[in-house]
Amino acid sequence: MFAFFANLFGYLLNFLYNIIQNYGFSIIIFSIIVKIALLPISINQQKTMKKTAKVQDELKKLQIKNKNNPEALQRETMELYKREKMNPFGGCFTAIVQFILLISVFYLIRCPLTYMKKVEPELMEKYTQELSEGEDSKKDSYVEISIIREKAAEDDNVFINMEFLGLDLSSIPSRDLSDWRTYVIPVLYVITTFISIRITTSMQKKQKSDSGNESGEGQEIDIMMQTNKNMSLMMPILAVSISLVAPLGLALYWLTNNIIMIAERLLLNVLIKDEEEEVDA
Repeated sequence: MFAFFANLFGYLLNFLYNIIQNYGFSIIIFSIIVKIALLPISINQQKTMKKTAKVQDELKKLQIKNKNNPEALQRETMELYKREKMNPFGGCFTAIVQFILLISVFYLIRCPLTYMKKVEPELMEKYTQELSEGEDSKKDSYVEISIIREKAAEDDNVFINMEFLGLDLSSIPSRDLSDWRTYVIPVLYVITTFISIRITTSMQKKQKSDSGNESGEGQEIDIMMQTNKNMSLMMPILAVSISLVAPLGLALYWLTNNIIMIAERLLLNVLIKDEEEEVDA
């Protein structure tokens, strides 16, 4: 399944590359297009988060009212969701879409010759065999990136312009420890990850202060805040670990995605807040 979507995304990325002739800028434009395509899902997710904070108190009252009548609780809960135009499984759908996108893009950028350039399998097998027989042969998690670095000069079929603002996007920080430039994108990625988590936590604190600490809603938000606190500790560690062993092209996609996501959350939060105030008025 992931290979299928990676192949589809590869057509788009290759189309952009053929126009721009630069892998880095193609990834940035690709990220923007994907985000725009998923904007309806993002808007729905943001609205659902706000609605969820509002209906938690109502759900708590229903649970108390129907504590001995599970059938009535289920019926009235569904009526509440219907009245508030909420899909109880909407969050699952959003999570699934984001997971599929994450893994598919990882496949795409990890294997750009297969999914983007559509290089013939026979040629890929030939170059893979040659690399495995080389003096520095060892198990390589990014064989196609190595093929681009080693064979692109002699074969246009596997050439991708990976130069981006003085950086080589085929570089892997853990393999180029002496080149400080390989750390620029990973460091920016980690910083934006911190900012993204901080924004999410601040929004949840605002929801908690609006709802009150003692309500069921406040308790639910406490759980979300604790979860985000744990994420704020783990995500930067995970981000550093992955970005140090992945090609810079992948780190650039994540960095671009983080920046777009931060701007999107801030903008949608303002727009949805204004919309709610108009409804309330």
